[in-house]
Amino acid sequence: MAEMSDSNLDKTTIIQQAIASCCGAIITSLFVTPLDVIKTRLQAQSNPFPKGKCFVYSNGLMDHICVCENGDSKAWYKKTGHFKGTLDAFVKIIQIEGIKSLWSGLPPTLIMALPTTVIYFTCYDQLSEALKSRLGKDDEHPFIPVLAGSLSRFGSVTVVSPLELIRTRMQYRKLSYKQLYTCVSSKVAIDGWFSLWRGWTSTVLRDVPFSAMYWYNYERFKKMMCKEAGAHEPTFFIAFTSGAASGSIAAVITLPFDVVKTHRQTELWESETLKIPQRDCTSTWAVMKKIVAKNGITGLFAGIIPRLFKVAPACAIMISTYECGKSFFSHLNEKMDQHP
Repeated sequence: MAEMSDSNLDKTTIIQQAIASCCGAIITSLFVTPLDVIKTRLQAQSNPFPKGKCFVYSNGLMDHICVCENGDSKAWYKKTGHFKGTLDAFVKIIQIEGIKSLWSGLPPTLIMALPTTVIYFTCYDQLSEALKSRLGKDDEHPFIPVLAGSLSRFGSVTVVSPLELIRTRMQYRKLSYKQLYTCVSSKVAIDGWFSLWRGWTSTVLRDVPFSAMYWYNYERFKKMMCKEAGAHEPTFFIAFTSGAASGSIAAVITLPFDVVKTHRQTELWESETLKIPQRDCTSTWAVMKKIVAKNGITGLFAGIIPRLFKVAPACAIMISTYECGKSFFSHLNEKMDQHP
């Protein structure tokens, strides 16, 4: 199985891997975003968002901090609705507002999410192949997916983190590009270049361990299921099941860091938008201790069910469509080699 997987990778170019990951990212966001839109609408119904309030918006690819717009009652998350639950909200939004409302707020987030996903998946495959060719493809090296997954996620988070911060600032202040440049320049002049990576630490502490565990388990589950099925390469079902299982395991183990990341980032943005003085203790460990002191150890695992409902399908859809895309290009390249 390992040999077949490696040969398939040899047959796909970096451009083809980027196209496959981009298609997978779009399909994933189309399936997963409606779940988060409904969750946000239900939250806003029970506890309306005031001006400057922050909430997390997920399109299945990335979590984005959204700041409630100043006095804009037409914003998608402020629309009135009398929903009795998730299914009722799903039906009523389609009937009253139209099916497009299920993807409210998606286009601006894809500007960040698509490049991040393409960088992440393409780098993972390229790093895996480089490590395998260096260490020898005949041997089993379980740390290869761990190392490749960690480095690719670390790189993608580092590249996109300042861009996401700029996107959020642009969204809530409604700045022109000239005003944005002035705003960023003054911020850098006062606080230094590292201020553009605000919130980076909590993101890395969640995403890098998640990625390491995800790829390690995914590669193991994929090989095991291929061996059981007698398949030379992963089918859609094998990739989908392996992705869902590995994503669920990683999501549960890294949940405390997800809780801390959400807490820190919403607190950071609300301190800026609502002019709330920021507390001195804003390190990841300080926030973690504060959550445990207030809610006990279970506070670090708050929202485990909603996170699993979000992460498991997102991981399953993304990896299965990505593997199908690579398989398509692999067979296409094979045909072109046979008929030049």
